[in-house]
Amino acid sequence: MARAANIDKALQRLTAALDMVEGAVDGHVERIEHASGLESELHRLGTDRSRLAQSLDSAEARAARLEEANREVSHRLVTAMESIRDVLSRTDA
Repeated sequence: MARAANIDKALQRLTAALDMVEGAVDGHVERIEHASGLESELHRLGTDRSRLAQSLDSAEARAARLEEANREVSHRLVTAMESIRDVLSRTDA
């Protein structure tokens, strides 16, 4: 009987040890999956950052072109107004 009790206790300890190992493995697997998810998220954020940087570069280039066009139009308008004033001043005289 004592021998059967010892075997039962050893089986209980073995079961408890196996449960602990299983829990440790499950926790490790969860951490690996979480890390993998974080890596995927980091990759996605890097891709988004690259796309946004390209979009910003494009918008800045377009703004520079618009500013140059604005300066050119302004210059042409000033020239046209001066020409009109010259013509008007000659007809008044």
